[in-house]
Amino acid sequence: MALIFVYVQSLKDKFMLIDTHCHLDAGEFNADRDTIAKKSLEMGLVAIVVPAIMRGNFDAVIALSHQHKHCVYALGIHPMFVNQSNLADIEILNTYVEENNPVAIGEIGLDYYVTKENHELQTHFFTEQLKLAKHHGLPVLLHSRHAVDDVLKYLRRYQLVGGIAHAFNGSKQQAEQFIQLGFKLGFGGAMTYTRALRIRELATTLPLEAIVLETDSPDIPPEWIGSKGRNTPLELAKIAQVLADLRGEKIAQVLDITSANAIKVMPKLVDLCTPPHPLH
Repeated sequence: MALIFVYVQSLKDKFMLIDTHCHLDAGEFNADRDTIAKKSLEMGLVAIVVPAIMRGNFDAVIALSHQHKHCVYALGIHPMFVNQSNLADIEILNTYVEENNPVAIGEIGLDYYVTKENHELQTHFFTEQLKLAKHHGLPVLLHSRHAVDDVLKYLRRYQLVGGIAHAFNGSKQQAEQFIQLGFKLGFGGAMTYTRALRIRELATTLPLEAIVLETDSPDIPPEWIGSKGRNTPLELAKIAQVLADLRGEKIAQVLDITSANAIKVMPKLVDLCTPPHPLH
């Protein structure tokens, strides 16, 4: 932990962006994935976390990390894809985790908005993956749409090392519960819409030490792209500026602290964040 602390402290001298949630393996990027990845590196993204959504794309997110060194991956089964998964995929996931080097287990969680009829199956996949994350000492990347209270209930039960409540859209009380459990809250494109009053209030009033940046590309595009456009990691700098403006803080401070937060909750990211001067 001491080494991580030294790296985190070094962020104050370096302009860095970390996209903590980006589905760069998605089909929407088939035509220009490499171009987007290279441009993101040029504009200061030192890390892009690419979470899997089901067994079928474990290999794809791992391959991205080999093709682009600033891309890292999480492995998990998304609640909206449990109907397309087999119970045996949990053991396959465990084998992949043992044989590879994910930064987290994810994207996992519960979705009571799109998928309403299979709560029991979702819960099984979610809790089994929480057990797996605890066994391996890994953080989790959480999907919790219309299911925040149930997600929190299982987090309290299994007591993990932490993680990120991705695309957070809950109440302030729920946010505080995540924070107490050692989790960070992901803010991205939704925060840029002037009509998103609750999300913008949370982004403004929650401790900056609880916030990480994300795009959820190709989804949740920011206001300047429009709800039907394609989001990309290239929008993260402008998203960060929105957060800074909402809080009345300097962009450098927002980048420093949110990057440090991401590394704290996903310590394996430290390998991508080379300090600007030798460590002493």
